Amino acid sequence: MKKVFIQTYGCQMNLADSEEMFAHLSARGYQRTDDLDEADAVLINTCTVRDHAEHKAVSFLGRLAAWKKERAGRRIIFAGCAAQRLGKALQKKYPFLDILSGAKGIEHFSDTLDKSGLFGPQTSQGEILPPGLTGYVTIMRGCNFACTYCIVPNVRGPVKCLPQEDILQEVRRKAAAGAKEIMLLGQTVNAYQDGATTFADLLNKTSEIPGVVRVGFTSPHPVYFTLQFLSAIKDNPKIARHLHMPAQSGSTKVLREMKRGYTREILLEKIKALQAAGFFISTDLIVGFPTETQEDFAQTLSLVDEAGFTTAYCYKYSPRQGTPAAQMKLHSQEILAQRLENLLNKVKGLAEAAYQAQVGTTQEVLFETPDKGRSSGSFWVKTTRTYPVGSTAKLPIEKAVGTLLIARD
Repeated sequence: MKKVFIQTYGCQMNLADSEEMFAHLSARGYQRTDDLDEADAVLINTCTVRDHAEHKAVSFLGRLAAWKKERAGRRIIFAGCAAQRLGKALQKKYPFLDILSGAKGIEHFSDTLDKSGLFGPQTSQGEILPPGLTGYVTIMRGCNFACTYCIVPNVRGPVKCLPQEDILQEVRRKAAAGAKEIMLLGQTVNAYQDGATTFADLLNKTSEIPGVVRVGFTSPHPVYFTLQFLSAIKDNPKIARHLHMPAQSGSTKVLREMKRGYTREILLEKIKALQAAGFFISTDLIVGFPTETQEDFAQTLSLVDEAGFTTAYCYKYSPRQGTPAAQMKLHSQEILAQRLENLLNKVKGLAEAAYQAQVGTTQEVLFETPDKGRSSGSFWVKTTRTYPVGSTAKLPIEKAVGTLLIARD
């Protein structure tokens, strides 16, 4: 069999997309390899949310020119969000590129392979990679928001929700293959709707599938967290009590200019409601959006104090060509660097404090190694005894050492 090397950049959804594309290559006689030198084909699945991620993918593509010359018949596929954004200009610049497959075409990847005539006919169902302890399942693609800084709607298109039965069948398959935790994926994952089936319904149905012990999701949008959602899931212990809610800014003015669809006050109200229901919340924060003043930035700092995040991922604003914000006057690199440093100093220690607060509690641990696993709130827990990988145990927490809980067992 021929072999394919897969390089994936970006989010968990891209990892799931790479698995899906590999299945189509496998159906045409390709095995996966981690050794580039022995590969007959390379699949590069790309990200364009930030300029750095796109640059890494294009740089890797450029380096493959020599690799392709080494052996006749080698093939290169450049797929995903950067492929969608850069389009045919990329193929013009890199004529050795065989297939360009944008993020909007993931569902038609099999047809793309067939039309190229480079990968032969489908001869089998295709190999599905073992999911590991966590099975990633895409439930929707695209985004209906138009955040002024974000390129995703341009490259992913509007929301398209997959049929719930297709999703549940994929969950069953991954659970049967050994996945204990299911992670549901989408750009605004909690906006999912299929007929009368809401996102909360889908979470509950996923949790009922035999073998599934925990269900998580990413990335949600604050707008879609409602009291009805909380009411529907609050009594289901299989739904992970950690979620990632991208706040982006603590300033209502900046949030409005970002077109995020909520105010600071509404954001805090939803955070507090989720925390009251037992959820631990991490977030993303952007510094230096073009219209952000020093007062706006101070409100982001104060949001960190008020919200009680377990951790925060902080970024400098990165202009993306084709977005409205890219046309605005940018802050200097000095201002961006200073604000990022100040924010990083503010969030420093959040995780350690969150871990310390768990001392004296009892945590249900899903073991990823014989003596270490994660709680439902996504806290790492270490034990003195060993447990089967994939099993769960409710354990009292004796102490916290940095970002590690030590269980008494």
